[in-house]
Amino acid sequence: MRYARHLLEPLPNARLVAVCRRNVEQGSTFAASHALRFYQDYRGLIADARVQAVVAVTPPSLSRPICLEAARARKPILIEKPLAPTGLEAREMVRAAESSGIPLMTAQTLRFDAALLALKARLSTVGPRRYLVLTNRVEPRPEVTRNPTDYAGRGVLLEIGIHQLDLIRFLTGEEVAEVRCEMDRSSAGSPESRALVSLRTTGHLPCLVDVSRVTSGRVSRAEWVGADGQMIADWVRHQVSMTSARSGLEEWPVEDQPTVVATLRAFLDALDRGAPMPITGLDGQRAVEIADACYQSADTGKTVRL
Repeated sequence: MRYARHLLEPLPNARLVAVCRRNVEQGSTFAASHALRFYQDYRGLIADARVQAVVAVTPPSLSRPICLEAARARKPILIEKPLAPTGLEAREMVRAAESSGIPLMTAQTLRFDAALLALKARLSTVGPRRYLVLTNRVEPRPEVTRNPTDYAGRGVLLEIGIHQLDLIRFLTGEEVAEVRCEMDRSSAGSPESRALVSLRTTGHLPCLVDVSRVTSGRVSRAEWVGADGQMIADWVRHQVSMTSARSGLEEWPVEDQPTVVATLRAFLDALDRGAPMPITGLDGQRAVEIADACYQSADTGKTVRL
């Protein structure tokens, strides 16, 4: 609904013309109130001649069939993270988009967060890098795991931790070389509520990921540790801070800008200019492949190399 509502706002190069929702009553009511076409089946929406591009914001179990249908119709598509529940499905989607010649963008929205962008722009100020810590602890939401098939039986790491796995590549500019992961599950095979991951990039940078849905309140931050100082980006408080022996503690706020709006604008701008997508299907695929390695490591108790 966030995407739909933002698309109702004036945009220079797009407007919302149709929506699809499994809940017919909610979907048809929303469509009628905004003079939109309503489809219960995504195939009908994609086939609509008025629809020139597709935005898919669904459980990842639905991403593959929607993406393949868009590829067959040769319509550009933006898919909310994670791109797919498994690397196998993500690779099929990326291949289909490439074969059809359609733009495919993964909505890894945190790449547009102002605090994280400020941190990335100032990384050189903390000197030679030592390690990176990414934390995302949020409140439990039982409805997320009510239907385990939505996330292929996977839990918090795929649901929200996929942001952190993508940020490793975004902030370091490197691929992940190996992972070691442990998870908390209520029973064997159930979705995990907590994951702790130790990773190493191809440039030998150690990275730590702490993601969970086990407590109230939110702690969401990236901590870049360098030889000359430490920098923290907090995307809940919209603040960046730096600690160093030279300047002590410095803190500055950043503007709270909706990342979904920035994501939509980046997608539409790339389409308008015929430019490459700012976050590609391959970027989404890589994040899911890292998640695959994490689940394999948690199941085997061993380090997994990518």
